[in-house]
Amino acid sequence: MLRALGCPLLSTSSSGVNSDVSGDSFWKMITGSTDGKIMVRRCLVTFKPFRIFVVGVGFFSLCFLMTSLGGQFSAKRLGDSPFTIRAEVLGGVESRGVLRKISDMLEVILKRMDTLSKLDNSSTTDVRRLDELSLAISRYPEVVLPHVTIQGKSFFQGSRAPPSSPVIDLPWLGPIFTSVKDDFKLFYGFISVVRDGTSRCEVPRDSRFPECPGKVDWMRSRWTSDPCYAFYGVDGSDCSFLIYLSEVEWFCPPLTWRNRTSPPTQQTQQAKSPNRQAAFRTDLSVLLEQVGSGKESLSFMKRRIRRLAQQWATAANRLDLKLGQRWRDQKKILVHVGFLTEESGDVFSPKVLKGGPLGEMVQWADILTALHVLGHNLKISMSVKELQGTSLILYRMYVWVMLCVGLTVVPCCLSRCHIRVIDTFGTEPAYNHEEYATLHGYRTNWGYWNLIPRQYMTMFPHTPDNSFMGFVSEELNETEKRSISQNKVNNMAVVYGKEASMWKQGKESFMEILHRYMEVHGTVYYETQRPPEVPPFVKNHGLLPQHELQQLLRKAKLFIGFGFPYEGPAPLEAIANGCIFLQPKFQPPHSSLNHDFFRGKPTSREVFSQHPYAEQYIGRPHVMTVDYNNSFEFDSAIQEIMKIKVEPYLPYEYTCEGMLERVHAYIQNQDFCVPEPPFIPTNLSLPRSASGSRMLGPLFVPLPNSTALGWAPNMMAPAAWPPLSSLRLLVSQEGQSCVEACHSAGFVCEPAHFRFINNKEALRGLEVQCEVVDSEINHVLPAFSVMRRECGLQREPLLFSCAGYSPKYRRLCPCRDFRPEQVALCRDCL
Repeated sequence: MLRALGCPLLSTSSSGVNSDVSGDSFWKMITGSTDGKIMVRRCLVTFKPFRIFVVGVGFFSLCFLMTSLGGQFSAKRLGDSPFTIRAEVLGGVESRGVLRKISDMLEVILKRMDTLSKLDNSSTTDVRRLDELSLAISRYPEVVLPHVTIQGKSFFQGSRAPPSSPVIDLPWLGPIFTSVKDDFKLFYGFISVVRDGTSRCEVPRDSRFPECPGKVDWMRSRWTSDPCYAFYGVDGSDCSFLIYLSEVEWFCPPLTWRNRTSPPTQQTQQAKSPNRQAAFRTDLSVLLEQVGSGKESLSFMKRRIRRLAQQWATAANRLDLKLGQRWRDQKKILVHVGFLTEESGDVFSPKVLKGGPLGEMVQWADILTALHVLGHNLKISMSVKELQGTSLILYRMYVWVMLCVGLTVVPCCLSRCHIRVIDTFGTEPAYNHEEYATLHGYRTNWGYWNLIPRQYMTMFPHTPDNSFMGFVSEELNETEKRSISQNKVNNMAVVYGKEASMWKQGKESFMEILHRYMEVHGTVYYETQRPPEVPPFVKNHGLLPQHELQQLLRKAKLFIGFGFPYEGPAPLEAIANGCIFLQPKFQPPHSSLNHDFFRGKPTSREVFSQHPYAEQYIGRPHVMTVDYNNSFEFDSAIQEIMKIKVEPYLPYEYTCEGMLERVHAYIQNQDFCVPEPPFIPTNLSLPRSASGSRMLGPLFVPLPNSTALGWAPNMMAPAAWPPLSSLRLLVSQEGQSCVEACHSAGFVCEPAHFRFINNKEALRGLEVQCEVVDSEINHVLPAFSVMRRECGLQREPLLFSCAGYSPKYRRLCPCRDFRPEQVALCRDCL
């Protein structure tokens, strides 16, 4: 095109003879040669079609002014007008504002046009003037240009034009615009190239950010779906998409021309407000006021907070001494208690006094108390309207935003890396990754938020892919423990079932056996008369307040479960009060495949008993799990329970101090807003020999008295939390998940370590024979097939999964050690 205008395209061949160039070679020449830049600049601003274009835009601006100020006269007499205006034209004030920006830009360009056409190739002053033109154009990034239609075809549209911008048809300008259309695009593109040296907003293809192109495509079609995007500067241009996806979200790499080396959301916060130190609090009056009133559920939570206030204060003092007065950043935390909102139906509040589930309220009360006692700055939301009405600027201030899993849509105002979701039963990676879940049949009504799985926080540590939040049970002092030992009634049992529906048919046989040995007590809710489902031999106390229930448990020898509810706090409270918990064994195990309760939940976990945590982490003599359908086994268990004596027991992780320790570690160490780069073993610092050469050694080495591999002590460990000193690399059996493989070896699976074993070095360390090593997207990878000698590495970090398994593959499992009675933390995690 430039050749047709009389502008030669030059390059120097190896023989020194000028030859024509085009395409990429031309752009490389002009960006790499100062003379080339000046030559093309002169050419572009002096050819006549460009001046025609400027005149055309000027005339178009005049027409636009006439329609803006003169009303819609053209709409009435289209035949008398050389142009037509659609009904979408903006109002007069808005249009004049747009026009002023266009006119200002054109005036600056025209003033420089004649001067630029006389520039000399060798003058540094001329180069400076050319730069001034580029800067003059860049002063108008926010100009909103209308949609222009020429002869029925869309021709020119401002990159930042909103859907409501004016749409103008100029059929008679077709020949002029057709002749200069390509020239203008080349001119404007050239200015960008000269100013930045490259295309600033080209969608990157980076293996470290594989989802970036897909997310940009999604933003192109959906960016107007939520006003939050506009708040973060998204305006429909690829530049704004990339800025949002790299600085607010983490899907794209940081843009070098933004002069940022890390996500700016944190830099901005630190620059605006220096970190403050968090101080432990023992006064809970401010928290109680924040929780509010007006609902029975809130009253229950406040009673619990008051009852445990002294234990929280004692735990805070202990943890303060343990941490040795080390610095703790004070965080701004927004807590949205979604399950109690009117918008969600708030099914919990009306049932508080009628035997309804209290586990969620127990956990949320303890979470609020732990965050307050740790000294953080809390805002509590109890309404979706309040959550949506919170200032968008305030959202950027919160480092943690805690939500209930019942909130089915995550507002984009909430930067996803700050979100923590309280999720009772857990969300596995295969269900969390929206596209993968949809394609492979894991899509449910929950999950699919595309979060890092550790952002989901569970009630029990049953899903290592998630973070274990937990709750607390009341801890007894030594005096109370002695009193319990002296007053236990050896033949007294309390049934775990507050609702009459839990006592329905199918329980008669084992209840008769229990009645032969023990006095049976119940706490079933009723209003006027005894529930008919409860057998006559049961002494029913009705629904008891918490302190009266505690007294009943301190007398009883046995706390027996009916199989439902699953994984509640009551069994831990009973064990803490000196009871033995008897629960049914499920054969086959309950899961989403065979049980309505789990169907639709974002997990494939199989539950082998009513309370898996009690069975797995506490066990005998405090917990017994038997087959209730086997009368002989059930009878033997009751006789054994009456013979043995147990002391009150509460795992440390369910004490106030244990929860404070765990939440403190999460807040200070879990930072999902800093993208984790792929681990590349060749980038490690290696030791040098005496001759100065780099010594290559294994990355993983056998551990003493163990079949696991650990991180080589002579290799510099990359920064990570949990630290790599806790890593234990194992191989699962075929059909075995990493959860099971790690547990069988006395460890726990650590998803944060997957990125360090997702490589050929780990395969070599485990002496795996691979004829083929592929990189794929599958939630069971990294893994290998022994029969086919095929090895697979994970390509999608969000699908690193401890829970995944396949009968065809053995998995590479990143296990870790853990602190006694604190499975969420490794030995070096504090």
